[in-house]
Amino acid sequence: MDKTLRIAGISVVVSLVVLGLKFLAWRMTGSIALYSDALESLVNVATSVAAVIALRVAAKPADAAHPYGYAKAEYFSAVIVGALIIVAALSIFREAYLALQAPKALDAPLNGLLVNGLAGVLNAIWCWVLMREGRRARSPAIIADGKHLLTDVVSSAGVLIGVTLAILTGLPILDPLLAALVALNILWSGWSVIKESVGGLMDGAVPEDTLAKIRAQIAAEAVGAIEAHDVRTRHAGRVIFVDFHLVVPGDMPVSEAHAICDRIEEALHREVEDIFVNIHVEPEAKAKHAGIPVL
Repeated sequence: MDKTLRIAGISVVVSLVVLGLKFLAWRMTGSIALYSDALESLVNVATSVAAVIALRVAAKPADAAHPYGYAKAEYFSAVIVGALIIVAALSIFREAYLALQAPKALDAPLNGLLVNGLAGVLNAIWCWVLMREGRRARSPAIIADGKHLLTDVVSSAGVLIGVTLAILTGLPILDPLLAALVALNILWSGWSVIKESVGGLMDGAVPEDTLAKIRAQIAAEAVGAIEAHDVRTRHAGRVIFVDFHLVVPGDMPVSEAHAICDRIEEALHREVEDIFVNIHVEPEAKAKHAGIPVL
């Protein structure tokens, strides 16, 4: 978690630097498209700060009030990020509409494009870092920040191409039209982040590949039991919760059944990080399909 917090903190600094460069590019040119790019970077700063706060809350240990911990705080951060992205998109639509009413030629376009391009390169490098580390840590907040940054990188590249075309063709109306296209892209990004975060808040199951690993470990380590059934999973941020029923012979001593449970839990902890396991032991009369270890 300490590494994830450091990454989130660095993300705030990078976002501030990129924001400064993009606003400088906008001020140099007066381009509405570059303004839209800069405004999206303003949202980057807000999302990075939200990620830091969420990760700090999520890192708090479980207590009496929250016995399952605070991991879902990351999803709340991601929902806020999505909402901010949508607000930015609506603001860009407004500026693009006003600019369409009175298109104007750009000032110092080459210098502005160079500054904006430098900001885009910096964003691309940091986006790669965020996506890689976010997936490693299974952090919704960091992944959401990285996905938004990826949208920023793509839209920045589109802005540079579009503004260059506006300069070469002498058609200033291309500038606000491009800004509107950027806003559409940003709007879609915001909706995607919110949709994924709401799925996490609704206790969605783990991905199929992770579920397959869990089932395989239960099957391998349940030697001595009759079967395991009703395997259920859910994830809250980086934390995965698993519960299932383990059927054992009716005459098996409690100590032996407990040993099987311990063996399964240890294997799951080795295979899957940040996992909580709850096993309900049942007598053989509760078996559903004799001979099938995991259902």
